[in-house]
Order: sequence, then structure tokens, then C-alpha cells
Amino acid sequence: MALTIEQFLCRADNYGVLIHDTDAGVTASIDAPEEKPIRDKLAENGWKLDRIFTTHHHTDHVAANLALKAAYGCTIVGPAIEADKIPGIDETVSGGDTRTFGAFAIEVIATPGHTLGHVCYWLPSAGVVFVADTMFSMGCGRLFEGTAKAMWASLHKLAALPDDTRVYCGHEYTATNARFALTIEPDNPDLVARAEEVARLTAAGKPTLPTTIAQEKATNPFLRADEPAIRARLAMADQPVVEVFAEIRRRRDTFK
Repeated sequence: MALTIEQFLCRADNYGVLIHDTDAGVTASIDAPEEKPIRDKLAENGWKLDRIFTTHHHTDHVAANLALKAAYGCTIVGPAIEADKIPGIDETVSGGDTRTFGAFAIEVIATPGHTLGHVCYWLPSAGVVFVADTMFSMGCGRLFEGTAKAMWASLHKLAALPDDTRVYCGHEYTATNARFALTIEPDNPDLVARAEEVARLTAAGKPTLPTTIAQEKATNPFLRADEPAIRARLAMADQPVVEVFAEIRRRRDTFK
């Protein structure tokens, strides 16, 4: 049982991701940011697109849905809460659902916050999770529709996955996130080391993703809002953890 994963840039900073079950000969796209890069990668591998697993309704994640469906006849799967906003959707899913992809089970995790219906797709047997705009390396998505409380809970659903789970995110934001994270927790040695690694990768024109759950638990300030050092730095030692998280998000919103 083998899962091949192809990650590649789309648009300005989105990542396209194709997953392929070698034995079953089936291929899926995680979201559909842009038609041409996805079609090019399919052609490069000699794959036909069978499904699109949509995480949320934002245009930069569904822009190529209809074009890919017309070209390949693929089935589009997406969150039930956002079904009316997802072009070409055929099948809806909700948190707690499981879908089969070749030999692999895909577990759907509801992660509201960035949008109200955002979902992530976890393949336990492959040790990978596709988180789109819920979690970034050393970051998280903006709260366009949900609340800080909802996003905090969503991130901790992801943090509860096995530490060695590889995390595929929707955007290449890592370099900026690293600079921001260092303003929140400058004395974290794991964060300092990760920031240095990201700088080297970025300078070499290489992707900084995927990350892992363990790495994010050690370096991501949005998962670490309950750390005493962070609370002290923000002068919020006695505040509820959700308020600390919300303050970190507010600071990231205006960070350049």
C-alpha cells in the first residue's frame, strides 16, 4: 500500500497537492487553486483526476473546480456547511466522517475558524494530514468567519494527531510566520533553529513544507498560547488562554 504525494506551487503562494494510490490507480487533488499547474502535474505523472477534496470555499481553493471537473469528470467532495459556496460539489462531508480513497481511509476533521465550515483531511495509515488554511507552519489562518475560541479548539484537534504526522498546508507563508513567531517567543531554541532552517530553504528556493505535528507543537505560537513564557511576554499571565491566542492572532494580522 503506497501513497504518492505531489506538492507544487499554484497562484502566488498557494500549494497544490495531488495524492495517488499506486495500487488502486486513483488520484485526488486537495483543493483546486489553479487549473494549469494541476493539469500539468497530472500529465507529468500520467494520472487521471478522480476526486477533489475541498477544504473550504475560498476562491483560491476552488477556482479550478469546474474546469477540472469538465476535463476529467472528477467527483468534488467538500464540507456540507459550505456546500452552496463550492462550485461543482457532488458529495458533502462533515467532521467525523470517513471516506475511502483506494486502500486508504480519509478521516474528516471539522476545523472551523478560518471559515465556518473548514475541514481537514487526515489519512492515518499514511501519516499525513491536509490542513489547508487552518494551520500553517508557525502560523494559523485568519479568522475571517469563525471566532478565536473555535480556531483554538480546531488547532488542538490537529495537535492531538500523532507527532510524526506530516502536515501539508495551503500556502507558503513560513518565512514570514517564522519572523513573527520570534517576536512572540524569541528564546525558544526549537523556534530559533526552525527559523534558521526556513531561511536556508527559502534562500535556496526550496519549499518549507510539509511540516510535522511535533515540529508545530514545539515552534508554532498559535499552539503554544498556554506557555508561561509567552503569557509573560504578552503580559497576560492571568488571562484565559483563548484571550492569549486571540492577542497573538491580532498581532499577526498587522505584522509586516
